[in-house]
Amino acid sequence: MMNYGIQFWSNDDFIIEDGKVKVNHRHQPALIDIVKKVREDGYRGPLLLRFPHLIQKQINQIFKNFNHAIKTYHYDASFRAVFPLKVNQFPNFVLPLVRYAQELDYGLEAGSKAELILAMAYTRLGAPITVNGFKDREMISLGFIAASMGHDITLTIEGLGELETIIEVSKVMGKPCPNIGLRIRLHSTGVGIWAKSGGINAKFGLTSTELLEAVKMLEKSNLLKKFTMIHFHIGSQISDISPLKKAIREAGNIYVELRKMGAKHLKGVNIGGGLAIEYTQHEGKQDRNYTLEEFAGDVIFALKEIAKDKKEPAPDIYIESGRFIAASHAVLVAPVLELFSQEYTEDALNLKEKNPPLIEELVDLYKSINERYAIEYLHDSLDHLESLLTLFDLGYIDLQDRSNTEILVHLIIKKVIRILKHKNHSDIIRIQKEVQERYLLNCSFFQSIPDFWGLGQNFPVMPLDRLNTRPTRSASLWDITCDSDGEITFNIKRPLFLHDIDVKKEEYFLGFFLVGAYQEVLGMRHNLFTHPTEFTIEFNDDGHQIENLQEAQTILDVLDDIDYNTKEIERNLRQRIEESILDEETRKEVLGQLYVMLSENGYLRTVFNGER
Repeated sequence: MMNYGIQFWSNDDFIIEDGKVKVNHRHQPALIDIVKKVREDGYRGPLLLRFPHLIQKQINQIFKNFNHAIKTYHYDASFRAVFPLKVNQFPNFVLPLVRYAQELDYGLEAGSKAELILAMAYTRLGAPITVNGFKDREMISLGFIAASMGHDITLTIEGLGELETIIEVSKVMGKPCPNIGLRIRLHSTGVGIWAKSGGINAKFGLTSTELLEAVKMLEKSNLLKKFTMIHFHIGSQISDISPLKKAIREAGNIYVELRKMGAKHLKGVNIGGGLAIEYTQHEGKQDRNYTLEEFAGDVIFALKEIAKDKKEPAPDIYIESGRFIAASHAVLVAPVLELFSQEYTEDALNLKEKNPPLIEELVDLYKSINERYAIEYLHDSLDHLESLLTLFDLGYIDLQDRSNTEILVHLIIKKVIRILKHKNHSDIIRIQKEVQERYLLNCSFFQSIPDFWGLGQNFPVMPLDRLNTRPTRSASLWDITCDSDGEITFNIKRPLFLHDIDVKKEEYFLGFFLVGAYQEVLGMRHNLFTHPTEFTIEFNDDGHQIENLQEAQTILDVLDDIDYNTKEIERNLRQRIEESILDEETRKEVLGQLYVMLSENGYLRTVFNGER
């Protein structure tokens, strides 16, 4: 059995049992069984499965670990948290999150007017709301409205111009005024893809000089008492704890210095997001070098020591870790449509009575392969392939010879893999680097995992079943877009092996895990593919049930969303069919087929066992 590194990335959320991936919760249903149940109801294409209990689990873990550190280090302040809506704004994520946060000091962070409206509508009164990003007068006015509703809201200032606007709005709208936070531009930086979030050249934050000026402006406008928080952020996925510890020390010292300057109502330090999750499937390739317990302990201890040394009260600690909360709750499931080498079978061979000598040698290699000489014969066949392709380019062999060459080499490859399947994977990797199988998936990587395409982010991927059978094919994954970037190529450093299956006879599904953070909100309509059909799995004492099932948008809905006149499209299509050379009966049939297609989503609909 190959476990696809589930012990590294799953956090015990999923397990392998009876050859299937199962949800490690209550009665532990198999993902493949859930998927097949939905497909029996006629839903095709990719599926997005949501597990709200994993949202609750992640929230509880953060609060448990920080509150434990507070107790351990006798920290005399509180822990609070907000979820940044930019990470996932979809209602089937946000509404469960809000429900699970009711009894905790957990609110929402907004970075736009629309997100702020969501935060105002769904955050429990008394729980924190923070507002980050650039703001105009209207957005700042929304903050005043939220304060008047009774919300504990903090507007985080990104520049002195925003602070000027707050001062102006306060003169017009009066009390209550929202709390004011200052984003500080640290010298400290993070590491990895998102390291540019921190550092002196970061997009957001006030320099030391601007901080001093901001305090003067607040004092002059009699708003210094509303200055309650400083904020920093050094990256979305902090892989190394050392930069965080350095940033905490820097921010902690800024905090105590501002208080000594007279900002006595400053009582909070917001350390932003960045709490990393583990994406790796391979030993020695970990994405973070710390645990949540260590993360919380380092933050609490560092701020306690700084406050103690400078004889200032310890600050309340805020965190905005969205990736940690959201990533694990969603799984993308994509059906495999085709294996591209499966047309290479013995039945496809069409050998001549007299074949070129190199092809005769390939036939002999194929028939005589054994374990002792398997690698040697494989290398010989690949050499013959290159020679025969050169001969074709020079005109010395014909297209039938070329076809026989390709078929024989693929047959040899599959036979070698079958013979050596009991060997260590390092041996198989060595021979398969250049001979991967291409698996065509019914999904769009641009729509469903855009961080793979845009940032090179790896997501754990594995079959949903057959896990008691060793996979033997080194795999490259292709999506159904017409873009060459829609491919996850075989990587010898992070190899993916899948099963050699006949998709005409059996279904095969791959699951992409930890896709619940950013992927949905960043997903694009490349080729006009839309959000997958999604549903929620809710657990109860009697088992589980499928809720909130939302089918992927139809083709007409997608076109309407990007402002096409769909009625005009329908009229044009109908008119052109009516004016076509088809007879009347055929025109009616074609028009009916066309309307059916327009009312379905744009993903491929495959025939399996005679059914659509």
